[in-house]
Amino acid sequence: MAKSKKKAETVFLVCEETGDYNYTLKRKPGGEKLRLKKYSPRLRRHTWHGEKKK
Repeated sequence: MAKSKKKAETVFLVCEETGDYNYTLKRKPGGEKLRLKKYSPRLRRHTWHGEKKK
């Protein structure tokens, strides 16, 4: 009974207002999707960013 190793995968944080891919993260698969308030350079203010795989 060997444990399965889950590799970290690259995930993008996409601005919900403009649709721009502003940030990348490496995280393990599974769990809830992230939704963070991050800075959007195009709008020059903080907006909600959602997790998306490419």
